[in-house]
Amino acid sequence: MSRYSIEDFVKNTRQQDKGEGLFELETARMLEINLNGQIWSKAGAMISYRGNIKFEREGVLEHGLGKMFKKALTGEGTSLMKATGNGKLYLADQGKKISILNLQNDAIFVNGNDLLAFEPSISWDIKLMRRVAGMLSGGLFNVRLEGTGMVAITSHYEPLTLLVTPDNPVYTDPNATVAWSGNLQPEFVTDISFKTFIGRGSGESIQMKFSGQGFVVVQPFEEVYYTPQS
Repeated sequence: MSRYSIEDFVKNTRQQDKGEGLFELETARMLEINLNGQIWSKAGAMISYRGNIKFEREGVLEHGLGKMFKKALTGEGTSLMKATGNGKLYLADQGKKISILNLQNDAIFVNGNDLLAFEPSISWDIKLMRRVAGMLSGGLFNVRLEGTGMVAITSHYEPLTLLVTPDNPVYTDPNATVAWSGNLQPEFVTDISFKTFIGRGSGESIQMKFSGQGFVVVQPFEEVYYTPQS
C-alpha cells in the first residue's frame, strides 16, 4: 500500500467500535451515541447517523410553560433535538472538544452554548443570568442538569477545572466559563479599573465569582454570545 493512498486514509480515519457504552468519543471532537431508545442533543449538532433514528425538534410545550418563556428570552441557543430509535448517531459542534460526564445523582451547571447531549433520565432547567444579560455582548444563560445519566459538554480547546474552597474563591471571565458544580451559585462582580484591558461593550470588566466548595470549568477561549434581534 503506497503512502497517503485512499486505502491508507480510510484505514487511519475509519469508525471504530470501542465498546464504551452509550456515549463514546469517536475522536476528541466527535461524539458517537450508540442509541437504543432516546437522547436529547443540541439542535443542529447531528453530523451523521446510521440505523433507524427519528429526529424531532423540541416541542413548544414539551418541557412546560415556564421553560418555554425562558427559551423565548434566551433565544435559539437552548434549542434541543430529540433523537429516538436504534443506531449510531454522531454529534459535533464547530469542532469543539467534547467531554463526557457520567452523573451519579449529581448536579452541574453548564453554559447553554456548551451543552451537546444528555440522557432523558437527566432533569434540567434553564437559569437566566439576568444581571449580565445586558452587560455583555449578547445574553448569557446556563442549564442546570441533575440526576443519573450521561452528559456531553463542549469546550474550545482543552478545558481546565479549578477547585473552589471556602478560603480560596475563583474568579472567571463569563465568556470563558464552561461549567461549574451544582452546589455553587456565581456572583457577578465588576472591576472598573480593568475596563481598559478587558471591557467588552459595557466598558466594564464583568467577572463571575465562585465561593464555597466545588469546582468551575474554564476554556482558553472567550466566546461571544449574540442575542437574536426581535
